[in-house]
Amino acid sequence: MAGVDGGDLAELEGFVGGILKSLEPAARRKLLRQITTTMRRQQRERIRAQRNPDGSAFAPRKKPVPPKPVNFALKFLYPSGGSGEPRLAFMKSWKKQGDYYIGHDIQVGEERTFKKEKILKFLDVDPTEENKFAGRIRKRTTIRQQAMFKKIGREIRAGQNDQEAWIGFGGMAAAVANIHQYGLKDRPAPLARETRYARRELLGMTAAEREALLDVVIEHLAGS
Repeated sequence: MAGVDGGDLAELEGFVGGILKSLEPAARRKLLRQITTTMRRQQRERIRAQRNPDGSAFAPRKKPVPPKPVNFALKFLYPSGGSGEPRLAFMKSWKKQGDYYIGHDIQVGEERTFKKEKILKFLDVDPTEENKFAGRIRKRTTIRQQAMFKKIGREIRAGQNDQEAWIGFGGMAAAVANIHQYGLKDRPAPLARETRYARRELLGMTAAEREALLDVVIEHLAGS
């Protein structure tokens, strides 16, 4: 679970001294429920406003990488095992990394890696074997520079008992939130290189939010 609990709520408790501890369990649980409900609303509103707890704006999305044209199929002769007798290699789905071609070798039915300098001869590909859209730009959904985390705010969870309260994310949302909260590294896709994400503090409390929570406590005590 990624969330905000101990530090910020302990600070809130410091505002009201020992009053919270003096309440009966049922009354304390009711008050903590009001606190977590308010906190969850505060966090959602701030995320919707694209702001960190210190008031700064979230770092914008990285600009998407321009789409590349669909690869032409590759057919060539290559030493078996890298040093044996020549064999036919044929790939329709592949990528180039440095001096290597990596892709699904149709001849063996598995992904293979071929070093460019070891290729004995490139062969012509029959038009009937060519990729249907070879050379054309892939149609890719445009990633607009729009608000981030539009849905993750719905995944904020909160809970309490007569001793403590917590608020945060669970499951997959927690993993995503944790990466952005602390600016950690992650792979955007299984085969992609690890990249560091900009720090975007999804959870945290501003001075105004702390004051609002203090008002919740005062109003509760005044009405009890």
